[in-house]
This record gives sequence, structure tokens and C-alpha cells, in this order.
Amino acid sequence: MITAIVLISAETSRISTLADQIAEMRGVQEVFSVAGRHDLVAIVKVPKNEDLADVISDKMRHLDGIVATETMIAFRAYSKQELEAGFELGLD
Repeated sequence: MITAIVLISAETSRISTLADQIAEMRGVQEVFSVAGRHDLVAIVKVPKNEDLADVISDKMRHLDGIVATETMIAFRAYSKQELEAGFELGLD
């Protein structure tokens, strides 16, 4: 599974609508409204790289109100749950 974090700059009046539209897209796991340089952050998880192009380049970037996107591809995932599970098994 490939994970991408998409930073989205949007027209202020469209942020809420865009968040709803993006959250409904295939492959989008979560959408966050955030403070800072970007307005929304979307977490996308898809089986292969070509699927990222379908979701982000072909669909998401063309939604009305999106000004710019920046996509980061995750190499590894580290989560508190995984770390705690390892300790419970006695792993170091």
C-alpha cells in the first residue's frame, strides 16, 4: 500500500466544501482542516503509484477552489500503536 500526504492550498470560501469532496474520493483515508501555510491535508492510501496519479493529479487537483497542492510520498510508517504492540510482544 502506498501512502501519500497531500498539502492543499484552497480558496478560503471553499475549504469546507473541498474537504467534503476530497473525503469522498476513492483512496482518501482522512482530510484535515489545518492552520498554517496550507488549508487542508489529505491522507491518501492506494495499492500502486499509478493510483496516486488518478486520485491526486487527475481528480483532486482539478476541483474548483484548489489553488495548489504539494504531495509527499511516505517511505515508512511509524505509529504509537505499532511501537506499543512490539513492546507487548517483548521486542526491543
